[in-house]
Amino acid sequence: MGIIEPAARLRPRTEPSDPAETGVLTVDLAALADNWRMMARLAGGAECGAVVKADAYGLGLAPVMRALLSAGCRTFFVANVVEGEAARAVAPEATIYVFDGLVPGAAPRLVVADLIPALGSLEEIAEWAGTGRNPRAAIHFDTGMNRFGIPIGDAAQAAECARHITPTLVMSHFVSSQMRDTPGNARQIEAFLDARARFAETPASMANSSAVFLPQRPHFDLIRPGYALYGGNPTPYAECPVRPVARLAARIVSTRDVEPGDCVGYDGLWSARGRTRVATIGVGYADGVPVGATACTGKPSGEALVGGVRCPFIGRVSMDYVVLDVSQAPREAAQRGEWVELLGESICIEEAASRAGTIGYEILTRLGGRFSRRYVGT
Repeated sequence: MGIIEPAARLRPRTEPSDPAETGVLTVDLAALADNWRMMARLAGGAECGAVVKADAYGLGLAPVMRALLSAGCRTFFVANVVEGEAARAVAPEATIYVFDGLVPGAAPRLVVADLIPALGSLEEIAEWAGTGRNPRAAIHFDTGMNRFGIPIGDAAQAAECARHITPTLVMSHFVSSQMRDTPGNARQIEAFLDARARFAETPASMANSSAVFLPQRPHFDLIRPGYALYGGNPTPYAECPVRPVARLAARIVSTRDVEPGDCVGYDGLWSARGRTRVATIGVGYADGVPVGATACTGKPSGEALVGGVRCPFIGRVSMDYVVLDVSQAPREAAQRGEWVELLGESICIEEAASRAGTIGYEILTRLGGRFSRRYVGT
């Protein structure tokens, strides 16, 4: 357990209005907008869009999109048609791309909602061409991900098929853009340039959050940041360049002292070496706290900030609860009804992910629907 400087010993600023709340997610929309504006500046002459799939990475599609629209964003990316329809309801005039492309049978809904599919096969191009007169679409090329996308070798055929649609974007996706020195980035850029040459008049897009910071500056005409907008570090090899956006707090629902040898939690994975003060908080894996943050021998556990003191998880993360060792926390901060911080300026997304053996993207996108939500900075 590490001690935070006294000036930082602040209780989470949840300002709960309902005493029944046991978990509060606070989203700083001003920080989100600032992150987008920073990415837009880094884009140079390219347009800066925003990826808002997965309910805006778990932070709430509608409030996030409204904040981004106010900041100047006009192009958005979602994963599927259902997300696209929700995004269209928020932004009637925006350009909205659907990464899934053209799922069989989905064309009518794409058309009604005025969504632009990212077509990833020759079959999709042919099917989309049959939905109307020169319908708009992005052309998605596979440059190494091998997930979906048109193979580079089929670029000439794709250009021929695309004569019956209106390509508005040529795009691809990096495999490892967060690894700035990997040779694969340069290979993917070269492959993309070959495919893009077949669509010389069409805007191009390849850069996600991390790729914006690559030395090759593969910004092309449009960048599409996602993770960085929400406070995730797009440069894991350097200090995080963006502001934190999400702050997660949980209420202590129970406290007790356990004696040496006493176990805590399912399966008895943790037992007290000495007399220990413990506190149970009212969140668990049903709320998105990873089971991987469980405390057991030989691995780091999750942590929470209690009165400015880092307190480790002990025992197994369960569906609705996590238990903390609060022996070193200020007694007044480690009482039933008080609040602890799980994410924020002191415990960032990457640290929480590392302690759970996962990635920051999962931490954000799994934030559960049981949390009360506060949107600040509007």
